[in-house]
Amino acid sequence: MVNRCFITLSHKDYIRNGILNSQNSSFQIQNIAENLQIPWAVDISEDGRMFFTERSGNLRVIENGTLNPVPVYTFGPPFVSTGEGGLMGLALDRDFLSNGYIYLMYTYNENGGIYSRVVRMHIEGNTAFGEEILLDKIPAGRFHNGGRIKIGPDGYLYITAGDAGNRDLAQDINSLAGKILRIGTDGSIPSDNPFQGSPVYALGLRNPQGLAWNDRNILYASDHGETAHDEINIILPGGNYGWPLVTGDEEMQGYDFINPVIQSGNDTWAPAGMVFVTGSPRNGQLMVSTLRGSVLLAITFDQSGTQVVNMERLLQNDYGRLREAYQARDGSIYLTTSNMDGRGLSNPHDDKILRLVPRM
Repeated sequence: MVNRCFITLSHKDYIRNGILNSQNSSFQIQNIAENLQIPWAVDISEDGRMFFTERSGNLRVIENGTLNPVPVYTFGPPFVSTGEGGLMGLALDRDFLSNGYIYLMYTYNENGGIYSRVVRMHIEGNTAFGEEILLDKIPAGRFHNGGRIKIGPDGYLYITAGDAGNRDLAQDINSLAGKILRIGTDGSIPSDNPFQGSPVYALGLRNPQGLAWNDRNILYASDHGETAHDEINIILPGGNYGWPLVTGDEEMQGYDFINPVIQSGNDTWAPAGMVFVTGSPRNGQLMVSTLRGSVLLAITFDQSGTQVVNMERLLQNDYGRLREAYQARDGSIYLTTSNMDGRGLSNPHDDKILRLVPRM
């Protein structure tokens, strides 16, 4: 069992203490690319190339500020893009410039069932090839596929998997659904994973779509609640976050579920990508893109990283649904819009990739 170690303030607590703020973004905002097909994830190589996924199945690149009209790679059958599925997470290898490895997560159809898999491919120039399956048969569906991939400070791949619309799978330790997963970049299972021989790192999640580490290497994940009560959780090895038995900061007698460090109460955020900001006036804040909320949340924690002391709403309704939040080496923050996913109202030239340059 994992002991609960966080003090959680509810949405009402934030209103009562007067720390639910709305301020100007303090950023200069640039439109980097437009007319995209639901851009999902972004990563930038050390040579400045921005690789990103479109949920329709394209891996694309922006180089020297120009979007290459030819995809780096386009996935075909058994790949499927249906509902919330398609080409989702992306991460570049730490040694990308020398080995060319890129990691991707996508949904596919097999015998009428929909699954997700994590693959490694090789990029030469701006062409990808040589798909290797690292982790397969993650339950998927039209809804709740998770989809985020990040390389952690320990060098392992961390993967978010939703419950695929089957809530009971989140508490099933033998299922990969409703989990945070952890594997090596070669697909191996780390020997110190909490469940021997299993890629499962944490369980009891509904539809986690964001991962971020702070400067103390504490891992945070965003998760969608069933009806509001969206969560930002601190992820511990073997931690159980309670879905579907509890949601938000509910407790259940006889269980020691880990409460979120912050939850949305009766509001709906649908939090997605997120990143801890470094090297700007907002240093240390957690930036969280939200879909239903159509806002960029800027969350400030105490020194321990376990209690929220302030939250601001940035870009409220300015760009619609926001999917990704990524910080480049120069301190710029990149966001992707997700207004063409069938759940938003499109703006001219959607979808877009936006660059936020901090005002110093």
